Amino acid sequence: MIQRPRRNRKSAAIRGLVEETHLTAQHLVQPLFLVDGKNKKNAIKSLPSMHQLSTDLALKEIEKCLNVGVKSFILFPAVEEKLKNKNATYSYSSKNFYLKAIKTFKQNFPEVNLISDVAMDPYSSDGHDGYIENGKILNDKTLPILAKMAIAQAEAGIDIIGPSDMMDGRVGYIRQALDENGFTDTSIMSYTAKYASAFYGPFRDALDSAPKAGDKKTYQMNPANQREALLEADLDFAEGADFLMVKPASIYLDIIHLLKQQFPIPIAAYHVSGEYAMLQAAAKNGWLDYMACLEETLLSIRRAGADIIITYGAKDMAIAFKKRKG
Repeated sequence: MIQRPRRNRKSAAIRGLVEETHLTAQHLVQPLFLVDGKNKKNAIKSLPSMHQLSTDLALKEIEKCLNVGVKSFILFPAVEEKLKNKNATYSYSSKNFYLKAIKTFKQNFPEVNLISDVAMDPYSSDGHDGYIENGKILNDKTLPILAKMAIAQAEAGIDIIGPSDMMDGRVGYIRQALDENGFTDTSIMSYTAKYASAFYGPFRDALDSAPKAGDKKTYQMNPANQREALLEADLDFAEGADFLMVKPASIYLDIIHLLKQQFPIPIAAYHVSGEYAMLQAAAKNGWLDYMACLEETLLSIRRAGADIIITYGAKDMAIAFKKRKG
């Protein structure tokens, strides 16, 4: 035999020389669920090892992550029901604990990269990402609300705006609003190919943000569609997105690869709550090695083309990397 591929696998040193895909802590983003108050740490039953944290405890969690090399965080607010209304006005209120938390994080750790969530559902009494009238999601009436939310977050110090709503035209609308208000350096990470997935359940438990009626299939993408992701990406890129995101990640590797091949800007992938919770549940039952499967999963997402991976296992993975280095 002239070709023996095993020759390039015969030692750890040689395998390292020819390794094609690299995964490090700098590629990972740690989600944080925030809650109003002090000294609050509420367990999320369907999302093992994750908690709703008050700002003071979230500061400690950020410090732990920084110590192992995770420098990027995506922030989600768990809002009390009494503060929610049809127009999601609390989302841009000066009293919003989420906006205050962003300021506090930046004051204490100016080096961190903070990514926001822009959508109505955490603040809406209807539980949908857009404005509802007569049972219908009204795309264009949603956009001004999202823009107000984005401006408030930029004023608080967020580095990257994350529109997760999937309304048509929202990237361009938000970009224009940010620029007109002097936030030309604030980036946009668009949830470009956000599918109407069954894997979001634990996340909705964490924020109590499930729709009060109906589903999200009129604005989130059909899991059967691939070419539609290109259309969404073309629009977001033309409207000024700085990053394109695919969500979920591990079961949409083809979409990640497709966008990576077609667009010259960074591709992000969200390893969502259901994907993460499955690994935790299987490990708890002794069926899988959690860390080994987590690393393989994240490596596959990188291999498909993701430059950035949002995962609930970011800190866990970074700890493992640090231990290997000794």
